[in-house]
Amino acid sequence: MAEPIRVSTPSRLCLFGEHQDFLGLSVIAVAIDLRFSAQVTPRDDSLIRIIIRDESLDFLNVKNDKSLYQEYFVDFSQPITYRHDEDFYPSTVNTLLKNGYKLRGFDIKMDSEIPIGKGMCSSSTMIVALIKAILEGIGHPDAKDPMKIAELAFQAEVSEFGNPGGKMDHLTSALGDLVHMDFSNGETKARRLDHTFEGRFILFDSMERKDTLRVLASSKTPTLKGLELLKEHGVGSIADFVDGDKDPALADTLPEDCRRAVKANIENYRLFKEGLALIESNQIDDVKLGELISAHHAQLRDGLGISTDTIEWILETAKANGGLGGKLNGSGGGGCCYVYAKAEDCDRILEAVGKRGYPGKVMKQDTGVRCDG
Repeated sequence: MAEPIRVSTPSRLCLFGEHQDFLGLSVIAVAIDLRFSAQVTPRDDSLIRIIIRDESLDFLNVKNDKSLYQEYFVDFSQPITYRHDEDFYPSTVNTLLKNGYKLRGFDIKMDSEIPIGKGMCSSSTMIVALIKAILEGIGHPDAKDPMKIAELAFQAEVSEFGNPGGKMDHLTSALGDLVHMDFSNGETKARRLDHTFEGRFILFDSMERKDTLRVLASSKTPTLKGLELLKEHGVGSIADFVDGDKDPALADTLPEDCRRAVKANIENYRLFKEGLALIESNQIDDVKLGELISAHHAQLRDGLGISTDTIEWILETAKANGGLGGKLNGSGGGGCCYVYAKAEDCDRILEAVGKRGYPGKVMKQDTGVRCDG
């Protein structure tokens, strides 16, 4: 029997630009050492057999001590159909077939440290790892191309179902480290930023599941509606208010829901630019970085309405115990949040938040999708 090929890919934290990738704006995200892994072994038929860690193990720091797995099959010799809008195993196989890859049967065992349904891109990383595993298994050179893997993962998760998400998760996971992504003018440009933070990121699980697609749509729809109404004033993008000469006061003419969403995204784009300049200066003031991250969160909370009471308590408690700043992570409406802090304050913050039963973990910057043996 052939030795299995082992691959893995990281989760991510969004520092600046949350909810802005699908508006054609920019994002800064960092890959972290919570990883989705897969090991692939060839079969002699047309079945992709996937054994994956049980989705009931869905919160931070939980171990799969009882070896709980779920099993799925995709037979690519038959027409592939989808049972629902998140049927990602067949959509991944179908995407590879549509892109001309010659597949074979595989047994693929998948494990993850990433909380499920908590804004930590568990589905995106699962697809990135699955694509990497299959491409490595068939010996295709695209297995070494993280940009290609990210694009295929986006097609499988988003394009196949017409979902409202963007490419941030797929790109950050595939590329790894600290990434600046620019989605303007209908193009995707991504580059790694040469910086490692002196402070620490502490990830917390609010233990609240969320409806990612609903939250994304509720944030995206009023913003796009507002931009459509502002076209008569020559507004084509949120960027026109920051990079161009459009007066943000124009947003005050919009209906209330559109006004709040548009103004929040204007401010968040400005904060992104300030954060990027700070990082690229390579003279980062940790206090300033924390303040910018918290300011970004405030717009997500007040303008887009996607925080929760639990997330607010976690962030406030962390700040009271030395945290420099923090924000929700991902689409919001529950899930995870993170705090930026000095290394010497991490234990105190973890203890204070952990008293309420919310698990936390200090995260490290990590590499992208890779072979692990």
